[in-house]
Amino acid sequence: MDPEFDNVPEVVDWMSSMVDRGGRRNQESNRLFLARRTALEMLRDRGYSVPDSELARTLPEFRAWWEKDPDFERLAFATARASDHSDKVQIRFCPQEPVRIATIQEIYEQIEGENLSRLILISKGKIMPRAKESMKEKFTFKVDSFLVRELLVNITKHVLKPKHEVLSAEEKANLLKKYKVEDSQLPRMDATDAVARYYGLDKGTVLKVTYDGEITGNHVTYRCIF
Repeated sequence: MDPEFDNVPEVVDWMSSMVDRGGRRNQESNRLFLARRTALEMLRDRGYSVPDSELARTLPEFRAWWEKDPDFERLAFATARASDHSDKVQIRFCPQEPVRIATIQEIYEQIEGENLSRLILISKGKIMPRAKESMKEKFTFKVDSFLVRELLVNITKHVLKPKHEVLSAEEKANLLKKYKVEDSQLPRMDATDAVARYYGLDKGTVLKVTYDGEITGNHVTYRCIF
């Protein structure tokens, strides 16, 4: 991630506290609202179907819905890829701090048999090392994990962020053929980069990065996830 964004979580926490002064309960609902909305935007950007009504929900509407029954199970959201309905994903929020093995086991039992292709786990606190190992052992599909504070803003909408587009396998092949290079010869992006995590990219995926600004100028480059 670029150095200028290293302190984004801390800045976001400060901004969030300044925006909503309605007490601890209101602050929590504000954070959950922002994190869930970013997660839904993330799903849509990954190619999954997300109703416009979900993304258009306002904070007052969310509070009216959430605060009458503040059960974290209600924050869950399941959908499928628009181009392939067999590719199913689910978002689940985890209130426990920190997340331990027992919580992972509970989530596993709840989603077992749902034929998911991916799970996005959003937690208020960190996931303990043994719980992370348990996730690898239990789930046969990829699990993306985020802290609530990491999703308070959509980093892809930041004015200083260049535009990122994920190339299809065919587009990647054409690019490599055009420039007569191997993907290992392209500029790299770490799989732990915030943008790579946002799009849920696997190693070998190529991104088209378009810069358009007074400081960076107008140009296009490509980066391969490694």
